[in-house]
Amino acid sequence: MSDREIDLLLVERVREGDKQAFGLLVEKYRRKLLRLLSRMVRDQDEIEDIAQETFIKAYRALPQFRGDAAFYTWLYRIGVNTAKNYLATRGRAMPTVSDQAMNDEDEPDERLVAKDIGTPESELLSKQMVMAVNEAVEALPEELRQAITLREIEGMSYEEIAETMECPIGTVRSRIFRAREAIATKLRPILDTPEDRRW
Repeated sequence: MSDREIDLLLVERVREGDKQAFGLLVEKYRRKLLRLLSRMVRDQDEIEDIAQETFIKAYRALPQFRGDAAFYTWLYRIGVNTAKNYLATRGRAMPTVSDQAMNDEDEPDERLVAKDIGTPESELLSKQMVMAVNEAVEALPEELRQAITLREIEGMSYEEIAETMECPIGTVRSRIFRAREAIATKLRPILDTPEDRRW
């Protein structure tokens, strides 16, 4: 039985009145949801509050869950919207990827940094690349930035991104391609790559 089928089975049990089944879904996705929210909100207490509100909203909305999307994709959308609303009511905007690329120790996220081999030159190159990638991502239009973030940071499949962004998979592919092209253009001077090569 696949992960998705297990989730659908648990959702069905919740609809039939089994509250423990929802507890299993919360247990399964809580850490993943907290990690997602920590890319948008810095304060740990706020992250916990938003996660709790997300699960409450999801529980109330379960009768509308049709299973067209994976449960986590559906939960992810609720989480992102809850975080946006939470930040908007406090007069704050969603952070840019440069904020998201920093973890608690203010070190760049390892997925956005070239692996360095310990030399001063490679460390400088790594820092320049991180800055260039972050600047390029920040400069992207919202829909390109969201698509590349879901793919490269969240590790979602093209299908999951299409469900999350509510657009055709071809549009997702196009947005990710355009985002990567913009990032490659920004990295060219640093990597000294010719115009006819992407990387």
